[in-house]
Amino acid sequence: MKKKSPVVLLQISNFASGLGNSIVMITIPWLILERTGSPAFAGLVAAISALPGILVSPIGGWMVDHIGRRTVSISADLLSAVSVAAFPIVAATFGLSDLSILLIALLGATFDPAGYTARKTLLADVAMASDADLDHLNGIHDGTMGVAWIFGPAVGAGLIASVGAVNSFWFSAALFLIAALVISFLRVGDSGKDSRELAKLTGEKTDKSLRIGAKTLWDDKLLRTLSVALLIIAAVYLPTEAVVLPTYFENVDNPSGLGFVISALAAGSAVGSFGYGWISARVKRKTLIRMILMGSAVSIIPMAFLPPLPVLMLAGFLLGLSWGPYNPLISTLVQQRVPAHLQGRVFGVQTAVFYAAPPLGMVLAGLSVEAFGIRATYIVLAGVLSITSILVLLTKSLRSNF
Repeated sequence: MKKKSPVVLLQISNFASGLGNSIVMITIPWLILERTGSPAFAGLVAAISALPGILVSPIGGWMVDHIGRRTVSISADLLSAVSVAAFPIVAATFGLSDLSILLIALLGATFDPAGYTARKTLLADVAMASDADLDHLNGIHDGTMGVAWIFGPAVGAGLIASVGAVNSFWFSAALFLIAALVISFLRVGDSGKDSRELAKLTGEKTDKSLRIGAKTLWDDKLLRTLSVALLIIAAVYLPTEAVVLPTYFENVDNPSGLGFVISALAAGSAVGSFGYGWISARVKRKTLIRMILMGSAVSIIPMAFLPPLPVLMLAGFLLGLSWGPYNPLISTLVQQRVPAHLQGRVFGVQTAVFYAAPPLGMVLAGLSVEAFGIRATYIVLAGVLSITSILVLLTKSLRSNF
């Protein structure tokens, strides 16, 4: 049991941080709508809050590589706790204004990418300390995060109903403190530091710059292909959750239907992530990536025609199930193909890519829905995702074993 304690501690921190973020995600727009009644301002805050993920993620990755994985993880969650607690503190002292809400939301979003990246890099150290299979552990990590995002919105809604939007932030702050406290008890090595010191001993020149993360990712043809695929697919898929489906269910006056479909997608993704360790031991990675991309392409097509709710939920679950293993797979590939002292910066670049794609896709999807309608937009998005999946499968880097 003692040998498995690093796994338990890391996943408690992972779950607590994910739950805290998912509660904040629903509480901030609710607070804005409650105080200002402006959906436009709520959308503006959401869009601006995505900027730190794009700009700060590479810096967070650099800090992970140079300051230390555990230190950055703890610091990021402590700072997230402070930023979230600022909502009720400012409300009680000066009163919340549009500007203060925007600034606090922006501040909070600044620290999340560094904590996320630090926990990703800690996985290899935890696997080594607990003698755990890295594939299996990556699946557990992403699955646990998925579960947190399944329950978070419901917990957030319950807190808003019981204690109000402003006081709900205290609960999120406590979760971030728990995430930091748990990692403070984590006793594992730092393979990034060890790798950096070994490189110095052998006379290998180490690049300390930010740009080496992007260069390393680009120079590896396999990781480059999978990251570009993630960029395009995220830009195409996430607008369906954020724009297309909400618009559809609002038009048919069925908000609970939207909740059921999003929950089905999230549940499928969590199951797929948890199952990654099991399936990776039985299926070649080359075959698995084909299953992921083809399964995602096939599953989204019936959703695009907006069938009855049970069919939409089933297709959503299958889409999530198909895509679920993708993130743990690409995490394993980074951990195995990138030197440990560069992994923070590579994960940081991947996080920035993921943050960068959706805003543009959401804007274009919103304009398309207004101009051409929901169904036509959804069919085009599904077509682009399917074509992208097929083109990725035809690339040379995915035709060989890896």
